[in-house]
Amino acid sequence: MNKQYEPEPRGIQTLIGNLSGKEIVIPDANSPPMPALAEPGVIFNGAKAEGFTIDSAGGYPDVRSFRRKFGLLIPATNTSMEHELWSIIFNNQGPSGLDGIGLHTSNVLTPKPQLRTEEDLLEYKRQFLEGLQAAVDTALLAQPQYLIMGMSLEHIISGLEGIRAAMADVASYSSLAWAMWHDAVAAALKGYNARRIGLLTPFDQIGNRNATRMFEDLGFEVVASVGFSCANALHIAHVPNWAKEKAIMELLATGANRLDAVVQCGTNMSLLNVTVRLEPVIGIPILGINAVLFWYALRENGTLTALQGAGRLFREF
Repeated sequence: MNKQYEPEPRGIQTLIGNLSGKEIVIPDANSPPMPALAEPGVIFNGAKAEGFTIDSAGGYPDVRSFRRKFGLLIPATNTSMEHELWSIIFNNQGPSGLDGIGLHTSNVLTPKPQLRTEEDLLEYKRQFLEGLQAAVDTALLAQPQYLIMGMSLEHIISGLEGIRAAMADVASYSSLAWAMWHDAVAAALKGYNARRIGLLTPFDQIGNRNATRMFEDLGFEVVASVGFSCANALHIAHVPNWAKEKAIMELLATGANRLDAVVQCGTNMSLLNVTVRLEPVIGIPILGINAVLFWYALRENGTLTALQGAGRLFREF
């Protein structure tokens, strides 16, 4: 990848990710002068406002994203993930919640989101991976401090090694740390000491096979999987909640399967409300990709508060 955008030099801080144990470099989003003001400074009726100054030499924080400025990258057809993440933020306001956490979304253009055939999937893979650089360039314009990959890459890339290689390339290009699904879900399942899992996805046979391989590469046993075989990436958001609940209750979380956890892939398939409703019923965690990715990003960045309205994971780890 070739850099299309070079951010202005900024101060940095380093921290150790609470889940990964890795050193994370966090750019200072408030490096002075912030905000930079053009001469003559604050104006009133077109002339310098005497006695009214903003001393930006110390650097002022982003008014809405003063704790952490997250960049979120999602396919352009995705109407679910950003909504779910903002729901978690808005449901946990106040100084002890998520005040000062901001999301800044950049879309990856996928103009042909058909997923009916293997050829369709290969074309979608090409579109997404080739469009990722431009989306990263767009995201970097907001000077985020950490990035979230809002895509189930196991849908389009077979095998953990291939997924890691693709993400290593884009992470190096962006020069920022990322929350990635394979890392996030492994950390969540480890927290529960879970090994036997059931998968819920919007994918067809090929996508489910790829997803199963990723989890097996991570060391988990996929006992059962349900895929809704969505033939268009946009339509994933339209899978009704009753169908998700039926799949979990009747096909996955059964006595015969003896699951440790239900895991959901596909960021355009909302699961937040289903998770909150069904976890107390089935007695095992439901790990939806959107919530898990956000949990991982927050925990890695030092936000350790127990949060409400997002499932057991946010309350227990």
